[in-house]
Amino acid sequence: MSAAAGTGSSAVVESHDGTRLHVDVIGDDALPPLVVLAGGPARHPVYLGDLGGLSTRRRLIVLHQRGVGRSESGSSTAAASWPELAEDVEAVRRWLDVDRLELLGHSAGTRVAVSYAARYPHRLDRLCLITPPATWLVDTDDDSAEIIARHAAEDWYPGFLEALPALLAAPDSASGNRLFPAVAPIAWGEWDDTAREHERLGAWHPAAQDAFVHTPTIDEVEDIRDALRTVTAPVLVVAGSEDGLTGLAPVVDLAKRFPLGQAIVLDGCGHYPWVEQPRSFAAAVHGFFPIG
Repeated sequence: MSAAAGTGSSAVVESHDGTRLHVDVIGDDALPPLVVLAGGPARHPVYLGDLGGLSTRRRLIVLHQRGVGRSESGSSTAAASWPELAEDVEAVRRWLDVDRLELLGHSAGTRVAVSYAARYPHRLDRLCLITPPATWLVDTDDDSAEIIARHAAEDWYPGFLEALPALLAAPDSASGNRLFPAVAPIAWGEWDDTAREHERLGAWHPAAQDAFVHTPTIDEVEDIRDALRTVTAPVLVVAGSEDGLTGLAPVVDLAKRFPLGQAIVLDGCGHYPWVEQPRSFAAAVHGFFPIG
């Protein structure tokens, strides 16, 4: 299928090692493409929807992570770790036949986006990081505990405290999936019916989640930090003031790692801003992706 697939269509992209990757294409053929990386890690990207109407400004090329949805797992576990998934993004760029890529990542997907930025800074045209986990890249103290503590009077809070030790022991692994019901509320400014309904979207893929996990060495982190200083593309970091998964201060500080980085904080918002604060999210992100 050509890269000019239309609204609601899909395509298959062959990566560097022959692994066949599925992409959903959302938006008009005439719009410029924006490659989208879902989080989880290894959560089916259906939970992203069209990112609060962003498909009216860009043709969204939503990549299914290796082993997720309709993408093949591939024969190499190493190729499915988050640093190496950057090569799948590069395969999508080549498929799109564009010299420079617009890229958006959400949550754990921002790890892949950052890896791509570090490896291919000359291939980036714009980069948007939505509620990224950033404590591994910045020196700012994690303030997520303070955000979560503001919900201490809520019914779900005791269950979260009970699940917390196991979550901290394996934050990105598939073993954490069973803790998801107890942990999910910390991702929202308000744990209401909208939040509960949204959390039902997007199946998790345990094998892909375990393959995704990679703990970088100090040298690897420093190499990425140094590489991000060479990114000349504009970078937008979107933070939620009530995001208990990532905290606020580290997310804001991440923007400073890029020469043209900027951070926008959405008040009263958690980890899924296009759902919880759609108007504020649209004002921030749609403005970053101008038409014409």
